[in-house]
Amino acid sequence: MAQASRRRKPAIPERDPDWDVPRVAYIYQDPSSSTLRADEVATYLDRVLGLRCEVRDEFFVHYGGADLEGLARAVAATRVRHLQRPFEVIEPLYGEVQFELRLLEEPAKRVPGILYDAYRYMAVMAGLLPPSERSLKVLHAAFQHRLLGTFDEDGRYHARSVVCGYPSVVSTSGIVEAPAKPEAYYKVKARLSMALGSVPFEAAKEPFKGQFIDYDDPRLTEVAKGYALQAAMYHVTKEPFCEDPDCRLFNAHWQAELIRAQVESGRLCARHRAVAARVRQALGSARA
Repeated sequence: MAQASRRRKPAIPERDPDWDVPRVAYIYQDPSSSTLRADEVATYLDRVLGLRCEVRDEFFVHYGGADLEGLARAVAATRVRHLQRPFEVIEPLYGEVQFELRLLEEPAKRVPGILYDAYRYMAVMAGLLPPSERSLKVLHAAFQHRLLGTFDEDGRYHARSVVCGYPSVVSTSGIVEAPAKPEAYYKVKARLSMALGSVPFEAAKEPFKGQFIDYDDPRLTEVAKGYALQAAMYHVTKEPFCEDPDCRLFNAHWQAELIRAQVESGRLCARHRAVAARVRQALGSARA
C-alpha cells in the first residue's frame, strides 16, 4: 500500500521581477515632533522587511547646503494658492521666502496651516539628492512637518499623511490633519467658533481627547511605523495600500481608521505578511 503523501506548507514564491528591492533605507527625522522616535521606525522596518536603515538628520538639514535662500525660494514656490484649482506656478513673495528661510534655519519649528503641493515639494527634495544616492537601490523616507496635499479628481486639494514617491514623505502634520476627526468634533468647533468669533481648536479637541492623533501625541511613533512601511512597500511593490482595515497598510480616511490599523491592530494582514516575507527573502538573496 502506497504511503500517503505528507502535506507541505506552500513555498514562498520568488520575488516579482518588477520589484525594486533597496539595499539600504535612509530615514530622515522631524525635529519638530517631540514624540517621534525615528530610530524605532528604522528598527521596525528592519524587523518586518529585513531592510537595513540609517537614521539621518532632518532632510533639508542633511542636504540643504550653503544656498538656503535659494532652497527657501524653491520650497515657497510649491505652496498651494487655491484649494479648488490645479497647481499654478507663481513667483513667491519676498515674505514667503523669508518665512521658509527661517524654517530651514530652525527646523524644530512647525508650519501652521500652509499646504504645499506634494509632488512639486518632493521634486525639490529629489533635486538635492547626490547621484550616488539617486537610485532605486536606495530608499529615502523623510518625516516632514510641512502639510502636503495632492489635487484629486473631485477638483480640490486634499492633505495627505504619506505621499509615496522618490523620495517618499511622511507628513507628521498630515497624520494629524489629513484623516478626518469624529463628526461631532466639527460640530463642537463650529458652535464654539460662532460663540467666540474665532477657531478654538484646543477647546474643541478636549471632549474628543484620545480619539485622534494630535501633535506630539505619544502614539505618533507607532503610527509613523505604519506610514514608513507604506512608503517602503510602494518602493518595492508599487502597491502601498491594503483594503483590510486591520492591516498597517490600510489607507485611512478617518482618524478612527488610522488608530485601528496602526495602534489597536499594529499588524499586517496575512497577505502582506507573506509579501513582507518575500521582501526579506529577496533582500537576503541580494546580500548573499
